[in-house]
Amino acid sequence: MLGIDYGRKRVGIAVSDPGGMIANGLKTVPSAEIWEFLEEYLSREKVIRFVVGYPRKLNNDPSQAIEFINPFIRKLRNKYPSIPVELVDERFTSSLARQTMIDGGLKKKDRQDKALIDTISAAIILQSFLDHQTAENIK
Repeated sequence: MLGIDYGRKRVGIAVSDPGGMIANGLKTVPSAEIWEFLEEYLSREKVIRFVVGYPRKLNNDPSQAIEFINPFIRKLRNKYPSIPVELVDERFTSSLARQTMIDGGLKKKDRQDKALIDTISAAIILQSFLDHQTAENIK
């Protein structure tokens, strides 16, 4: 599975292990290059699902960022109709990513790397989905 934290400038990408248990940050690509990245990645790797972070406000309404995320999601679904797209609430992922970097002992300068934050955010989004799937399977 491929986790995606889509932003206007950068897109954080994460990937799951084949068993769908663990998400790992893969990389961050400029938003303008996301389609080339996906074409190249999908040509060499089998992806069974896209998991895209979907921004919501605290009251659970979609945030203003949907103006640029919804067109991305539509194009993703149209371009790859055989790969399901799941939307995951991405509230607080940037904060969780920063805290993860602090907990991991990264220096302040490294924690200011926005590309790294986006990659970690994508991993958090994907791991959230994987954890939810695991919990559903246990029921």
